[in-house]
Amino acid sequence: MASVFPTKSNLMATQKSLELALLGYELMDRKKNILVREMMLLADDAKTVRDEINACYAEAYYYLRLANTTLGFCGSFSRTVPVDDTLYIDFKSVMGVEIPKISVDERPAVPYFGLTSTNEYLDKAYLCFNEAKMKSIHLAEIESGVYRLADAVKKTRKRANALNNIMIPRFRETVKFISEALDEKEREDFTRMKVIKARKEKE
Repeated sequence: MASVFPTKSNLMATQKSLELALLGYELMDRKKNILVREMMLLADDAKTVRDEINACYAEAYYYLRLANTTLGFCGSFSRTVPVDDTLYIDFKSVMGVEIPKISVDERPAVPYFGLTSTNEYLDKAYLCFNEAKMKSIHLAEIESGVYRLADAVKKTRKRANALNNIMIPRFRETVKFISEALDEKEREDFTRMKVIKARKEKE
C-alpha cells in the first residue's frame, strides 16, 4: 500500500479493481456451488450403481457355482467369449470442467458357447457378468466425473478464498488509504486558501 501514490486516478483504478474482484468472487462462489451440486448428484448415482454391480456379481457367482457343480469346471467355456475392446471416451463440459462420457458398442447379450454342452446356469452366469461389465463401465464414467469435479471444486474454492481473504481486503484498504489521503489534502488546500484569502483582505 505504501507504493500506491494517493491520486484520484489511482483511487478510480483501485475502485475498479475492487469491483472486479467482488464480481470475480461472486462468480467463483456460484461456480463452486454448481460444481458441488453436480458432484453430489454423481456421488449419489455412484452409490446406486455400485450397489447394483454388487448385486449382479452376487447373482453371477451364484449361477457360476451351480454351473460348476452341474457341468464341472467351466473355465474352458470362457475362452469362447471374445474380448470386448470397443470402449469410446468423449467429454462434456460442466462449468468448464471436462467430464468423460464412456460408451461401448452395443452387442446382443447372448452366450457364445454351445447350447448342447452347457446349461441354463452357465447362460445366466454369463448374462449377469455381462450386465456387471456394462454397469462397471457406467461406474467408471461416474467416478471419473466425481474426481474431476472434486478437483475443480478444490481449485475454485482456493481462488475464491484468495479473492475474499487477500485481494478484496487489500483493495478496500488501499481505497480507504487513498480516500483519507485525498480528504486530508483537500482540507489542507481549503485551509491554505482561507489563509491566503485572509492575507489578501488584510493587504
